[in-house]
Amino acid sequence: MTALPGETPGTDDAPAEDAPAAPAPGGGADGPSPDGPTAGPDAAEAQEAAAGGAAGADAVDVVAEAASAPSEEPPEAVEESAKTEKPSEAANSSVASADGSAAEETSETSANGSESAEASADGSESTEASADASETAEGSADAAPAAELSEAQAELAAQRELRERIEKRKAEKAAPISAGGGLSGTAADLLAAVRAVESGEKAGTAFFARTAPAPTPAPASPRPAPAAAQPPRPAAPEVPAPQAASPEALEAVRAVLAQGGAPEALARPAVDALGEQAAELLRTDPWHLLAVSGVRPEQADGFARTLLGSECGPDDGRRTAALVGRLLEQAALRGHTALDAAAVRTALAGHAVRDPDAAVLNAVEEGVALLFGEGGDAEPDEPDAEAGEREADPTADADAAPVRMFLGLDRYALAEESLADGLARLVNTCEKTADWTEPAAGAPSPSAAELIRTVASAGLVVHSGGEAARAEPAALIAAARGLGLRALGAAHSEDGRRRLAAATGDPATAVTLAGLLSGAQGPGRDEDGALALDLLVVLDAPQLDVEGAAVLVEALADGARLVLSGDPGVLGSAGAGRVFADVLAARACPQVVSRTPDPGPIGELVSGIGIGELNQVDAPGKEVVIVPVRDAGEAVHRTVQLVADSVPRAFSIPAEETQVITVGHGGAAGTRALNEALKQRLNPGPGRFGGFDPGDRVVHVPAPGRAVPGVVRSADGEGLHLDCGGVPVVVPQERVESSVRHGWALSAHQAAGMRWPAAVVVLPGDAAQGLSRPWVYTAFGRGERHLSVVHGVDRALPHAVAEVPAQERTTRLRPLLEALLTPDAASSTG
Repeated sequence: MTALPGETPGTDDAPAEDAPAAPAPGGGADGPSPDGPTAGPDAAEAQEAAAGGAAGADAVDVVAEAASAPSEEPPEAVEESAKTEKPSEAANSSVASADGSAAEETSETSANGSESAEASADGSESTEASADASETAEGSADAAPAAELSEAQAELAAQRELRERIEKRKAEKAAPISAGGGLSGTAADLLAAVRAVESGEKAGTAFFARTAPAPTPAPASPRPAPAAAQPPRPAAPEVPAPQAASPEALEAVRAVLAQGGAPEALARPAVDALGEQAAELLRTDPWHLLAVSGVRPEQADGFARTLLGSECGPDDGRRTAALVGRLLEQAALRGHTALDAAAVRTALAGHAVRDPDAAVLNAVEEGVALLFGEGGDAEPDEPDAEAGEREADPTADADAAPVRMFLGLDRYALAEESLADGLARLVNTCEKTADWTEPAAGAPSPSAAELIRTVASAGLVVHSGGEAARAEPAALIAAARGLGLRALGAAHSEDGRRRLAAATGDPATAVTLAGLLSGAQGPGRDEDGALALDLLVVLDAPQLDVEGAAVLVEALADGARLVLSGDPGVLGSAGAGRVFADVLAARACPQVVSRTPDPGPIGELVSGIGIGELNQVDAPGKEVVIVPVRDAGEAVHRTVQLVADSVPRAFSIPAEETQVITVGHGGAAGTRALNEALKQRLNPGPGRFGGFDPGDRVVHVPAPGRAVPGVVRSADGEGLHLDCGGVPVVVPQERVESSVRHGWALSAHQAAGMRWPAAVVVLPGDAAQGLSRPWVYTAFGRGERHLSVVHGVDRALPHAVAEVPAQERTTRLRPLLEALLTPDAASSTG
């Protein structure tokens, strides 16, 4: 099995997908559709990648020697062992296997800082792989038809008659999508707040929300000078607990589960996933069980067969709609906002669907998925009419580009369309006559001056560069504030916020993106509910997912300027989309490429990796070293030795300032094994607070896709008390297991956007298939003063750097931007 970036080959850390597929009895009329066996994490840990032999205890060499000194016996990649069960297993046993791993693994996946996000970044575009070995997603929430849809959703997805839907979608091409419609989570809250303001129910200042008005070419009215800078407000110290399910709902779901032969332990996660009406939904459409974390299609098939008997079959519309939704949810976890319709049909055929074309059409009619076309002039929703025209004139489309059909979930489609409209609004409403000549002349570097001049005449600017280039957005923020503008920088992490504040010299100029959107940090909102800003610079922009970016852009007022700044070589966002890359590729706004190189041996090494070269570097001060190892056990031993002894002794960097980074969470040298070994050495204890002790380094996951490093301070009746970068956080007791895990070792995806004085990158033999150029680039760039590479992948490292680029994500933002923003609005510089 080819490992996804961020996973250890031979393991699959998604909850309950680790469980062997247990065919349910019947699984529909023609039996369940197999998913392909998936080995659990312990299977990979039992296999070590190379034969014995240990390097010397103090073997430390410059990284250039790593590429030229392969081990005598190259490690073999761990292969996934197939697990099957007898087809005569009862339905209860079938779903119980999912339940068992769901109970054990779901919490760990959440606490892993969005493990599914690791699979999401640079994941395979093949939906067939998604239906087989790469099927790491939990159920599809979108498989359940919504009882009531918002107006924006109704316009795009709720038209049950195909002809009505075609006409509506064609009509909507002439008008922008209503910003914010159909978004989930924070976006939905923003939309609700806007409606309350518009109706007069509440004042605009009562909400942190606004709706992006349609783009207009008129410049924004001048803003008053900013008030005296106020220090950022501290973040809310307590994480709210999820709303408890009512006893009546739980009892009703238990009854339905028991009737279908499923374990009652699935009742609570079913209510969490489906809501109070879960029992009725499961009774009428048993495939809603796929929305429960850990349940696989064949297990849902067995549950449905027990409930419905001969009424269900492999082509049941309820089943095929749920499968399409599941495939699209899985694709979103790998970063895609849409999938090629042909790949979806292939995957459905692998699930024993006999008419994949009809299944796709049914999913579109039921509002589970939206259909899009890319390329050519054909309208994707009416192929018959176009086909008739081609028959009448066979030469008419001879030069036309072929139209590719894509399927996507409405939440991502609406987010991309809302984001594209919002970015166009910022471009069209920006006042481009401001005089920034003097600030540009006083800039600390030519690249900073170029960035200041570009922002003076544009509402949207993309700035790219490495770690040293972060000084240029800092200079821009200082220049804008010197002109009396309300300017602010937002970073991905608390560590990034501190580094930006140090660069600007003013803590009030830097916030985290999450803190800005929540209102815990930053200037708050103006009388219209928009962020009280004239200029916002977003650092670590590659970490922006499409839904978060849509919420952010909607919160900016007309006339505000937005700068997206980041390193295009790093791993992408944890959530779906590739906002930074799509805006770059669309070339519809000015682009400034920094000419400031990253200094030192680490900067030289990482710069070479960025262009596909693993160069030899001169590191006289041992800034970059390599420790060769021959198996996973030795990799763990050497890592602990480096963190606890070698790095503190040689560089005076304490263990708490050294971060271990590895490819995946499972395996004999994944984050779990490394965290266990590092805890035993650095902070041994009984784990009396839910597995944690005071002083433990942890990762807190307040929301999917966000990994916040912290340290355990104490625990009491309120929950587990953490210090997350100086911000006190209390995690309620019932959420500790699902949202906190040890954090001495992280994956590269979790470490993106942060830096430490020293980094130890662990590359055991079974990690070879998980390596790519963006992964190596990201991991090797996390150390400021020192980088150690625990090297056990032989030639796989230079091969990955030279020949394994980032796998493209399928998104729609680029063509949307190209349609909205003309080349006249953009000019590329740098």
